[in-house]
Amino acid sequence: MLFTQFGLSEPLIRAVAALGYHSPTPIQQEAIPVALAGRDHIGCAETGSGKTAAYLLPILQQQLAATPALRALILAPTRELAAQIGQSCQQLARFTSIRSAVIYGGMAWRPQVQALRRGVSILVATPGRLLDHLQQGTINLSFIEFWVLDEADRMLDMGFLPDVRRIVSRLPKARQTMLFSATINPAVEQLAKELLDNPVKLQIGRRATPPIQLQQAAYMVPASAKVALLVALLEAKQMNSVLVFSQTRRGVAALCANLQRRGYSAEALHAGRTQDQRHAALAGFRSGAFRVLVATDVAARGLDIPGVSHVINYEVPHDPQNYVHRIGRTARAGCGGHALTLVSPGEHFAWQAVERFMGQSVPRIVLSALAASVPAYMIERPTAAQLKPARRSFKPRRF
Repeated sequence: MLFTQFGLSEPLIRAVAALGYHSPTPIQQEAIPVALAGRDHIGCAETGSGKTAAYLLPILQQQLAATPALRALILAPTRELAAQIGQSCQQLARFTSIRSAVIYGGMAWRPQVQALRRGVSILVATPGRLLDHLQQGTINLSFIEFWVLDEADRMLDMGFLPDVRRIVSRLPKARQTMLFSATINPAVEQLAKELLDNPVKLQIGRRATPPIQLQQAAYMVPASAKVALLVALLEAKQMNSVLVFSQTRRGVAALCANLQRRGYSAEALHAGRTQDQRHAALAGFRSGAFRVLVATDVAARGLDIPGVSHVINYEVPHDPQNYVHRIGRTARAGCGGHALTLVSPGEHFAWQAVERFMGQSVPRIVLSALAASVPAYMIERPTAAQLKPARRSFKPRRF
């Protein structure tokens, strides 16, 4: 199938072709006709499957013949995702006169107000900053015809449900609502019942599964040897662009500083950094200025970072769903990728929960197999206590 078969206008087809795309992804094949028909729908597909264009193209198509007014609202959970959606909207609307704007916290207030006053047809926003504008009266949602809730599961995880409900109360009842998520859990299903009218459900592939082009491996390693193993792995020539995940802001900062001291071009990304620092870290990683980006799960959801060759989980995530989202930053858009996880004895139960959640086993590599590549002086001999699984408050999900 080709994009030309959707009946999209010539300016949109030109924009898609200019981005190098000709055939739609499975979620785009399913969602675009439904959206063009005006139906509410829930779209669920693996990360990197093209969900953004699946809702942007129909919105742009239906805006072409409309008089200029704010008719489309796209809500995203994080600043980075909102900025990425805004960029995609500009790219797809480049041959049209449709204007869009992006608003989120951490940006100066006046430029946002000025952009809104100039007039926009599509608004991309995070919940908190949108509510600020509504309170100040700088945004009018009375004419909204299309509303998208992107990364709905992440929105709920971050505690935005009360804000979402407050925003919904300001929207017209006669509207088209599109909900997209990488995973559909009971909380998302309940939200869909509240917000959507007789929706079409679009499920592409199994729930919560990694991309099929992804090669995974788990390194069973004492916690004291993780830094040494990470350094040894980074020495591989094929590791061109590496995204390393750690659990906490402090852990990210410490690990990034450690890598920088060892001479690696690395940068940190977490919620404790300023918006300018976060933007610079992402921009530098995308451009290749930084070979390694060390991040918390703020970078795990929705972000499209081209060319990530490897994702390394320095720690096993407590929530198995986050593992799928993390490793989805590589092997995107049909490309190959690698996901490596460093599993210490105290993380074995959490790792087993990840494998059960995915419904598959990941090949395991013991540290002894890497003895030749890891300098002995960099590895502390584990004690009996370190080899014994630690008691954890984390309880694996029941299946």
